[in-house]
Amino acid sequence: MDYETERTSPRSGDRSLVLHPFLRKGEKNQIRDPEGCLAEAVSLTAAINLDVIHSEVVSLAAPKPGTLFGEGKLEEYADFIKHNDIDVVIIDRSVSPVQQRNLERRLHAKVIDRTGLILEIFGDRAQTKEGVLQVELAHLSYQRTRLVRSWTHLERQRGGAGFLGGPGESQLEIDRRLIDERIVKIKKQLETVVRTRELHRSKRKKVPYPIVALVGYTNAGKSTLFNRLTQSDVFAKDLLFATLDPTLRKIDLPGGQTVILSDTVGFISDLPTELVAAFRATLEEVLEADLVVHVRDITHPDTEAQKKDVFDVLKRLGVNTDDKKHYLEVLNKVDLLDEEAMTLLQNEVDRKDDKILMSAVSGIGVDVFNAAIERKLTHNQKLLSVRVPSDDGASLSWIYRHGTVVERMEEEEATVLNVKFSPENLGRLEKMNVEIL
Repeated sequence: MDYETERTSPRSGDRSLVLHPFLRKGEKNQIRDPEGCLAEAVSLTAAINLDVIHSEVVSLAAPKPGTLFGEGKLEEYADFIKHNDIDVVIIDRSVSPVQQRNLERRLHAKVIDRTGLILEIFGDRAQTKEGVLQVELAHLSYQRTRLVRSWTHLERQRGGAGFLGGPGESQLEIDRRLIDERIVKIKKQLETVVRTRELHRSKRKKVPYPIVALVGYTNAGKSTLFNRLTQSDVFAKDLLFATLDPTLRKIDLPGGQTVILSDTVGFISDLPTELVAAFRATLEEVLEADLVVHVRDITHPDTEAQKKDVFDVLKRLGVNTDDKKHYLEVLNKVDLLDEEAMTLLQNEVDRKDDKILMSAVSGIGVDVFNAAIERKLTHNQKLLSVRVPSDDGASLSWIYRHGTVVERMEEEEATVLNVKFSPENLGRLEKMNVEIL
């Protein structure tokens, strides 16, 4: 097989070798345990149903510009691949197009770097039309730099016959032009989808309900928490990138206030630039949020590094992570901690007002979580008393949906409420048939 021209996606069940290159001298921001990184790479590989035959951390003094690995390692892996019928080699770092090409020639196997692997997972997971288009756009942008006579199948999507290029046009030029044409087409399709999303968002602003966005490292438990709070059945599994497409549900907090809860795509270290750009429209739900809830797997050995990765992506999106009034940190999976670790963590959280302990699986901390959301959302609200006629059920219902009721008192022909309102909802209240005391 010619691995320079054969670049189809890996198939389910392909035998794979997973390698995590680790520079002994260290790289900038290298704060992760190499064995933990390898375990994550194995999980990513398993997420697209590849059969991991072997995995290891590869210690390097310095990466070779042309092949990443030295001659000795290349010979060792080529022999291993031959005798173990390896189909795919996963390199857990970004690999240049030249390195990828040279590695495939030397190893006689398909080579996928970390960016390509994440793109494969996203392509496998996307469900909605927008998600599928975004992933394809990211994949094409990535592949454009790695063209090796692999995209002529796209000519079927152009329609009609005719010449694809002049007599002097090389196959590489044809491939690049076909990709560029497909990218333009996808961007036009996405513009329509984005306009629809913006229309929905503008309608929500008119309601308006506060938006609470769940963010976090992949597999931190966001979807499990989302399901518990909304009584939904969003796919949640102990799996990296179990869900990609954003889901929104309306929930009523114990105080009576209605909010929209948004479950977003999980983040990961070294999230490909192509994906951040492609998914920006989706992640703008986070930018629009009144409160960002950062869900962390507090039991993971690299939980601090994961927090930094999430912050890095949020900052790239333009979210101010220093604004504690609009940020809440959920330390999830506390049901997996022993008593001593739980006590130490509780002492730390007791000194903070932007952190809570929780187990989305068992329900530990749900009441504290709801109270924290209400506290965060009402920090700029004004407390006032209103009298609503007993026969005005519509106004009473509106007050409960858009304010936070602190106290309720029944009179003979009216209901008196002590309630907190945001400035915009207070203006709407003043136009209603209620008496402000």
